[in-house]
Amino acid sequence: MKTLMVFDFDHTVVDDNSDTWVIRCLPGQTLPDSVKKSYRKGHWTEFMGRVMSYIGDQEVSPDKVRSVMETIPFTAGMTDLLTFISEHKSTVDCIVISDSNTMFIDWILCASGLQGAVDQVFTNPAKFNELGYMEVQCHHSHDCDRCPVNLCKKKVLELYLAQQSDGGVEYERIFYVGDGGNDLCPTSCLRGHDVAMPRKGYTLEKLLAKLESQEDNSSLRAKVIAWSNGTEILEELKASIQS
Repeated sequence: MKTLMVFDFDHTVVDDNSDTWVIRCLPGQTLPDSVKKSYRKGHWTEFMGRVMSYIGDQEVSPDKVRSVMETIPFTAGMTDLLTFISEHKSTVDCIVISDSNTMFIDWILCASGLQGAVDQVFTNPAKFNELGYMEVQCHHSHDCDRCPVNLCKKKVLELYLAQQSDGGVEYERIFYVGDGGNDLCPTSCLRGHDVAMPRKGYTLEKLLAKLESQEDNSSLRAKVIAWSNGTEILEELKASIQS
């Protein structure tokens, strides 16, 4: 039976937020207040649509956007981790579930030569229109009241696991690696021998610690192991495969 690695992307695989990194492609590397103040909680993807529209208005070319996105740094140890996964595809499947977008993630993984590690990316679809403006759409619709309107990572993970099961693939262990508040929901579908891996010092670690401290903690069955770099995750993965 295989192991499944599930990664968030921003502040997990890469050590920054790809959606804010893109602002570096603007001449002044900043957004006007009219765009900044248009964000509504839970509606980040709509906001990013306005950001990319503004970038298009400034006549920043798609190639310039791509070249800036390719400079985002990976979190320490992540390239080694993803390289190991790409070399062990017979035993390890790997997916990314992210609130970024398809173009940013594809560009970043391809520039580093690490796209072979990742079997599927679940994120918000993006494309350049005929005017050279990037358009970002919501990944899906859902009825989860805990998640942003465009993406419930639990729904994505459950659907993926069901499709894999239909194809005869069951996972011995699932590792869920993330950092943010929207990574809490999917940890509730992990089993007792799975592992939730929150990044040390980030929101997910605090939320899981709060859950673990509750007496009627029925929504978290997985073991929790915090991490600060990819090397620590790689050690856990290797130990799991060898056990």
